[in-house]
Amino acid sequence: MPTTVGRRMDRLPPLQRVARGVDRRILVRTGVVAAVSYASWLAIGAFGRPYNFFDMKIYHGAVVWWANGNELYDFIAPSTTLGFTYPPFAGLAMLPMSWLPVDAAGWLNALASIAALAVVLAALLRPIIDRLGWSLWFTVGIATPLAVAIEPSRETLGYGQVNLLLFALIMADLVGLRWRARRGTHHETADSALARFVYSGTWAGVGIGLATAVKLTPALFVAYLMITRQWRAALTAVGTTIGVTIVTFGVVGEESRTYFTNVLWQTERVGAADMTANQSLAGLLARLYDSIETPGLLWLAFAVLMLALGLSRATSARADGDELTAFTLVGLTANVISPISWSHHLVWVIPAIIVLADAALRRREASRGLLPRATGAPPATGVPALRPPIWYPTLTGFRHGVGALGLYLLFLVSPIWPYEHQLPEVSHYQDGLFGALMENSLAVALIVLVAALPWRPGAEPAFYHDRLARAAQPAARR
Repeated sequence: MPTTVGRRMDRLPPLQRVARGVDRRILVRTGVVAAVSYASWLAIGAFGRPYNFFDMKIYHGAVVWWANGNELYDFIAPSTTLGFTYPPFAGLAMLPMSWLPVDAAGWLNALASIAALAVVLAALLRPIIDRLGWSLWFTVGIATPLAVAIEPSRETLGYGQVNLLLFALIMADLVGLRWRARRGTHHETADSALARFVYSGTWAGVGIGLATAVKLTPALFVAYLMITRQWRAALTAVGTTIGVTIVTFGVVGEESRTYFTNVLWQTERVGAADMTANQSLAGLLARLYDSIETPGLLWLAFAVLMLALGLSRATSARADGDELTAFTLVGLTANVISPISWSHHLVWVIPAIIVLADAALRRREASRGLLPRATGAPPATGVPALRPPIWYPTLTGFRHGVGALGLYLLFLVSPIWPYEHQLPEVSHYQDGLFGALMENSLAVALIVLVAALPWRPGAEPAFYHDRLARAAQPAARR
């Protein structure tokens, strides 16, 4: 017995060393996540603006006003000319905020938005992480504070906006479409009926429908689903939007009639087109013309062109098996063609950065495979194979990596605010052409992304195989 115990005791030091190694690694990673989070907090202080939940105060004041028996769209925030501009369904969704103090509502919205962003990043990064063998929690732990620090996220959180929550609803449909395209790989082994339903992806489209009922611009995703013949998801989105709107009419009919017959068409309620924060095509043209209003026909012509370009590129991306890039292009296109796209609306740069970074990694991985093949035996013709330079893998994908880093830094620094101008007091050319470029830099970046964002063929194998299967059906019939 003593001998046996002694032998067992001899085994403990290696086990203790292993346990210490695991704990040390987790501790180091936790420290890295904490350091990145602190650096992001400092970056928000350095490049962000003073935040006091300004928009949340308007929403909170409006629903409190409404809960006290007044008309929702008659509310005007004190010391401003601003009121509630969302559809009445959004008012119903925000109505529980009337039970909370405004600061509590703002912080609750911020925490929910950060949690939603973390979940979205986990879903978007999971295929990349699995391919590279990285740790999911560590990667998401670093990516989340980095994403929070850039202009769209920090403005959304600081002003008490809902853009990250709407972004999560739309991205949930992307996940649902993934599961559907895989023909229910997970749902067949799920333990409960609810789990089988969730993993089946048959609900895909509900998120887009709800987002459209809150803010109209996500309706462009319905058009994309129709163009790519994803009819079930498109009909689900349309049915959700219509169903939610009808139910809202039944609950608050007076507010619904007021919104759709009057408030919806009062574009002046949201602000002047030339305001620096408006980084859409319309805002860009208004500032270039140094006018409060956008030149209508010119905007319409360019908007139609950008719409056709964005949807056609999104369709091609999906056809090549990259649904994430397709969704990203649709979201970016909606930002570009919308008459008003405040800087906190531009959350679609987050997946654009992911796509660019992954494109760089994929190209580098692919180029590494060329070197062994190129150094093999000469072909039968006797002509030696061309050997790529040794630095080829390093530079392959370099421009995509630089693009991802440059895009992130642009939206981190956000150079529009040092050159903010307001007509008629100050011309948008007050600081010359460089100042005008900086004031429009985010809008220019969006247009470039719609025109040039690369997609990754075969990145979403489920969609690619789905396309091949549909293409094979007519041939099988013949």
